[in-house]
This record gives sequence, structure tokens and C-alpha cells, in this order.
Amino acid sequence: MFDNDNGVLRRNVLKTVGGSVATVGATGLAGADPGDTVEVNVGFSSERGRQQALDAASDVVRVFNSLDIVTAKMPKQAATALEQNPNIRYVEENGTMEALAQTLPWGIDRVDAEVAHANGETGKGADIAIIDTGIDSDHPDLKNNLGKGKAFVSCGNGGFTGNCRFYGNNNTCRKPWDDDNDHGTHCAGIADARDNSKGVVGVSTKATLHAVKVLDCAGSGTYSDIAAGIEYTANQGWDVGSMSLGGDSGSQALQDAVEYAQNNGVLLVAAAGNAGPCTDCVKYPAKYAEVMAVSSTNDNDNLSDFSSQGPEIEIAAPGSNIYSTVPGGYDTFSGTSMACPHVAGAGGQLMANGYDNAGARSQLKQTAESINLSANESGSGLLDAAAALGLDSSDST
Repeated sequence: MFDNDNGVLRRNVLKTVGGSVATVGATGLAGADPGDTVEVNVGFSSERGRQQALDAASDVVRVFNSLDIVTAKMPKQAATALEQNPNIRYVEENGTMEALAQTLPWGIDRVDAEVAHANGETGKGADIAIIDTGIDSDHPDLKNNLGKGKAFVSCGNGGFTGNCRFYGNNNTCRKPWDDDNDHGTHCAGIADARDNSKGVVGVSTKATLHAVKVLDCAGSGTYSDIAAGIEYTANQGWDVGSMSLGGDSGSQALQDAVEYAQNNGVLLVAAAGNAGPCTDCVKYPAKYAEVMAVSSTNDNDNLSDFSSQGPEIEIAAPGSNIYSTVPGGYDTFSGTSMACPHVAGAGGQLMANGYDNAGARSQLKQTAESINLSANESGSGLLDAAAALGLDSSDST
């Protein structure tokens, strides 16, 4: 469970998804008997299809606000019947994705974010959603940057017992979207920790962070949870969605959500995955064309040996041995999970300056630094936050 290129603990190593349903008493779709209860995402094409999906449900888990999707529990035979219904676009098992593994703000220096800070580029005015395990609502490096939050999974009630973080004397979370895992807070600090002369500093420093909690304390969330978090981010009109999560299998519901968010102006950035060394193993949702896939480098500008590679990679960023915030303090993690929020923070800076999501994505790639890695490994190159903002790396005073 603990492994990376430099011996630092990488928690919540990426797990294969698609073979289990994260609901007690529900059975995986493929192996279920006709009468077994399964949890599925149903994409419908008409109001009649929506009602037919609801009628088939023994328990409705979620009805999306803007997407034509219902998540429900039902007998397998009912799900199979819906697959043949002309009013239904798809029926898929509501599988799970996991927080991609974790690791000094050497990365902030390497992408020249401190040059941006010295020139007044703080990301103020941008909204960055951390779509993850939540954010510590009381961390001194983050709390002044926190905006809204929303939880799509329960805080303090995750997939394993005894390892959730609890807040207060009554073992309850301060906010529904608090981080009971570490992962989301670590990513939030990389993207946007305050420049307050203590702790760490982020790529952006004054953007507004929003905690969109789609992963529980075990670092696990269903396709539906994650899709709902992406839909919520888009409906809030926020600029950037940072997703340090993924899995081996795609989901039509998830793809619907990323298409919706991209079409509604969100710059979606995702960790490529930690399946390396490999040549074609980028995880979902990073694999989707609407999402900017980020690989990981170490402090020698080499590809981190855990980093996934593939033709979907658009940019690389520091991901090995990254020091950042965790609930109650700081820690060092490694993973493409750490690379992703470097790019999200830089994207926030650009969008604070008036770029739209497509323009920011293009500018990040056009100004990336060549570090002699193949396109399969680093896409356009290594993130250069200063260059993206039109600054020279010597402009630090």
C-alpha cells in the first residue's frame, strides 16, 4: 500500500474500479443474479425515460439537477429491461473511483509560481473547486481562502473504520465538507495556500477555494458522487475543477458531467494516474478529451516512476515529495494527485486575468517548458506559471 519513487508514503494507492458498488447490500452488476439489487446510473433521453427509471427503482439515490441521469438501486432484471428501452441512453453500474496517491514546495519554485507572486499575480478573483475528500475548514494556510463547500458523501463515515479524521470533542466534522482523509487538504494547499509567512505557499495564493467533497474518508466515491460534484461545480459558475482522483474504467455518467462542465466554462484538470511505469495507462477522468491530464515529475525533471503515461497527457507538473497542508498541520506526499493542483492553481491565475477555460488550457500548454521528456510523458512540457502569465523567470523582485 505504501510505495513511491523516493520511499515516501503514498497513501490510497490507485485502485481498480468498476467491479464493486459502494453500497451495503448491493451487488456488482455483471455478477448479479436477476433478483439481486444493483446500484446503477441511468441516462435517459426523455421525460418518459426519466419516469421509467424512477418507476424501476427500489431506492432513488440521486436525481441530477442539470444532467439527464438518475442514480438508483433496483433489481438486476429491471436494470436489464431498461437497457432495451428506447427512452434510455444507457444503464451502467455505479462503480467507484479512488483518491490518487500522494508527496515540499520545491514544486512551487520549480514552476516559477513565486515569480508570479512577486509580480502581484495571486489568483484573486478566481474560484477553484477541489473535487476530492474535502478541505480542512480550520487550517491557518487555507481558511481565509475558503468559499462555499458541499458534500456528496458523509464526513466521518467512510469505507473503513478507525482511520477517519474526526473534529471536535463529539467525533463529528466541523463542516459536512471537512476533510477526514488528508488528500483534499493537501491538494488545496498546493493550488492555493496563503502567502502568510508560515507553513507553505500555493501556486495561487488568494483564489477562492471551494471544497467539493466526493470522496469519503477511505478516499472512495462512486461515479455518481463525482459526477454530481462536477455538475455542482459547473452550476456554481466556478473557474477550475481540480480532480486528483481516478480509476481504470470510464463511466457515461461521468463523461456526461465533464462535457457539461467544460461546455459551461470550467477548466477541468485531473491527475493522470499512478500506474507507471507504463506507456498507455492514463486513468479516467483524465483520459477524457474535456479534461486536462497531468503527469508527475521529480526534482530532477525526470518523470516520476509512478506516473501514468499516454497520448492524453497535456502537461507535467511536480508530483514527487511535495510538502503541503493536511488537517492540523503539514505532510509530504507523492503522486500525480500532487501534480494536478499545481496546474489547477496556475489555471486559476489565468482565469483571474480574464482567460476562459479554453484559453487558459491553451496558454498553459503553449508556455510549458521543454524538459526533454516525450509527449507521451509530459505532453507540451513542464508547467511554467510565470511564463503563462507573460512573466520572465528573472522578474522575481
